Amino acid sequence: MTARQSTKTKPGTKASPPATAAALEPGQKWPGGEKPAVYSPEWKEYFRDLILRKRLEILHELSYLRETSMETTADQYSGDNSTYSYHMADQGTDAGEREKAFLFASREGKMLRLLDQALERIENGTYGYCQETGAPIEFKRLEAIPHARLCIAAKKRHEEENNLPE
Repeated sequence: MTARQSTKTKPGTKASPPATAAALEPGQKWPGGEKPAVYSPEWKEYFRDLILRKRLEILHELSYLRETSMETTADQYSGDNSTYSYHMADQGTDAGEREKAFLFASREGKMLRLLDQALERIENGTYGYCQETGAPIEFKRLEAIPHARLCIAAKKRHEEENNLPE
């Protein structure tokens, strides 16, 4: 099985036991077999690859936003060569679109920082462990949110504390 092939088994077949880091074949990025219930260090290359792919998607999105919305000025929509008039409503729409693009870029920039922090945690060996309890984070949670720093129980506790009525 190569690193890019699915690790799921066909229904009715027995899954092989989870591989350990020592059982990796040369050139294989992560263990084959079933995914564990909680994170284990043998899977760090799997998550590094997942994070790097998400980073690349974000960088492409930021590049697209920069090219299409954020670098466009009102002068490009008005003047002799434009099919649009220099009307206040048009200017307002254009400004709204640029502001929306800026908000999207800001959100993507924040996600990029979170992914970079997750890569740092992979490097220093703290990735996949709850920063509050020290317990391994659930594997499915890390697949869904690869920059997660808290296990589900700790995250739920934080949300409940922040949503207390005053």
